[in-house]
Amino acid sequence: MAVEKRFAVLIDADNVSEKYVKFILDEISNDGVATIKRIYGDWTKTTMGSWKNVLLDNSIMPIQQYGYTTGKNATDSAMIIDAMDLLYTGNIEGFCIVSSDSDFTRLAARLRESGMYVVGMGEKKTPNAFIAACNKFKYLEILAQAPNLPDDQTSASTVEVNGVDHTSLEEVRSTIRTIVDETSDDDGWAALGDVGNILNKRYPDFDVRNYGFKKLTPFINSLKAFEIRCSRSKDGHVRLIFVREKGRRGAK
Repeated sequence: MAVEKRFAVLIDADNVSEKYVKFILDEISNDGVATIKRIYGDWTKTTMGSWKNVLLDNSIMPIQQYGYTTGKNATDSAMIIDAMDLLYTGNIEGFCIVSSDSDFTRLAARLRESGMYVVGMGEKKTPNAFIAACNKFKYLEILAQAPNLPDDQTSASTVEVNGVDHTSLEEVRSTIRTIVDETSDDDGWAALGDVGNILNKRYPDFDVRNYGFKKLTPFINSLKAFEIRCSRSKDGHVRLIFVREKGRRGAK
């Protein structure tokens, strides 16, 4: 059995609402185990009172950080220092940085340079520079909407979240076509899992939920440019899914 990645989840309370905490922790559980959960802010402020029950219910450690100077965000510095301390302990394999602040761009890049897997999460206002610095990035508004998505649909349509500039469907379709061509066998079939992994590497913020889907297979089907083939492994236990561009010679 594969060992799950251990993650440090660091949340910037100045840039994130408590309503997203459950979605944040549920999402990171898809990548590994959140062994460290910390949130940074000035907890002496009365406006932070709504966080209390959320932190207790989710076993998140609040880190007190006073705002020493007006106009300066001391929370960012505290998170960055903690992240570097955690990096050198060697007890984790990944970081989840939850903020919509571009100040964490260099931190994400530095952690990746050290071999860490970095997941970013933030609201629609998050700058592209921070998104690109992460291995993958998730929009909090999309995560909050995901449980209400239909199980299946016939066509892709960008989820209505004002201000989120998703990669266009045409660009995604073109990229999938390129990936399939690069990774396919002689008959044009490529493993769907490989296609999905490469797609995420090329677009850190790619998520089928951005287009109203819960899974990759129905999303690719909706693009009307590919055919899907399913089979079982020799032992019959593993379901294998392959994708091929329609119209390829030899395709039905």
